[in-house]
Amino acid sequence: MEIVQDIKQTILIEAPIEKVWAKVSTAEGIGTWFMRSDFALEEGHEFHIQSPFGPSPCKVLEVDKPHLIKFAWDTDGWVVSFLLKEVGEHTEFTVIHGGWKTPDAVVPKAGEDASVIRDRMNGGWVGIVNKLKTVVEN
Repeated sequence: MEIVQDIKQTILIEAPIEKVWAKVSTAEGIGTWFMRSDFALEEGHEFHIQSPFGPSPCKVLEVDKPHLIKFAWDTDGWVVSFLLKEVGEHTEFTVIHGGWKTPDAVVPKAGEDASVIRDRMNGGWVGIVNKLKTVVEN
């Protein structure tokens, strides 16, 4: 059975890891480049992201400061990971959006096939990680 591939976007940010971590590990920071939420850096914390389709329930699954935040997003099995890696005086930031089902599985909130939503969201993540880079570097 074919499964839709994870979205993976990586960008090099010209800032130390602590500065990037500050923007990806707090509700205030995440709101500057992704979406508003009531995120808290605590494994098991349940929160909501204010998505274009309304509030999406989420849950923090794993935290490894300052290298990893993993959370469940919405009710369809999605898992999003923020990975940070020191590269000299810069930080490599990677987002992985996984948990996709088969290409023709309908994503309930959007009412479209997973393959269509994945392609749309892949483009969205490109803009989101670039916004994070801009927010951190300026």
